[in-house]
Amino acid sequence: MPKILLIETSTSLCSVALAADGVIAAVRESTEPRAHAALTAPFVKEVLDDCGLRAGELDAVCVSAGPGSYTGLRVGVSTAKGICFAAGIPLLSVDTPEVLVHQACAEGLLPAGCRYVIPLVDARRMEVYTAVYTPDGQRLTEVEPRVVDAQSFAAERAAGPVLFIGDGADKCREVLAGPDAHFVQTCPRAAAMGVPALREFEAGRFRDTAYFEPFYLKQFVATVSRKNLF
Repeated sequence: MPKILLIETSTSLCSVALAADGVIAAVRESTEPRAHAALTAPFVKEVLDDCGLRAGELDAVCVSAGPGSYTGLRVGVSTAKGICFAAGIPLLSVDTPEVLVHQACAEGLLPAGCRYVIPLVDARRMEVYTAVYTPDGQRLTEVEPRVVDAQSFAAERAAGPVLFIGDGADKCREVLAGPDAHFVQTCPRAAAMGVPALREFEAGRFRDTAYFEPFYLKQFVATVSRKNLF
């Protein structure tokens, strides 16, 4: 079985894991605010040390590609690309909403009779990055930014139990509430990337390390501070 380094930095959780022999062999995580740039590389070293490995002994690196935090994605992708360049190993990627779907399955979060899993990645205010999936991970709609209101996902909610999962779940709970709507507030974790990363590796879907970019969906907009600097 391949040894794959897993990096998930698309939200407020900085998460790194290592999959070896079909299991998650080491994990490091932190919710420290705005610390992704400081923590991601040390976490990589720590999980490699835990498993007695060097970067050159990895078979691939898989990074969560977004959508999500602009800064977090840049840190994760640049770290993954740097390791791949230096070690001469392939780069893999998995969309962030898919990570949440696999996380729901791996952690036993699916409600009985679940018809759909709908990741909700926070995009500020009442907007989320989302798509509709079956419980076994098949994506049924395109990943898109969406403003959530009482009419959102009406057909899916009417069809039976639905799991809404992600760091945008709590803010949507009130407007999407219903007898078959279930909510799990959580950030995507690197440990949940093991299954889709292995699938990508076995299918040979390697990314172009030089030109791969995160899946932003929306352009980053810089703002000017209202505070006087002088």
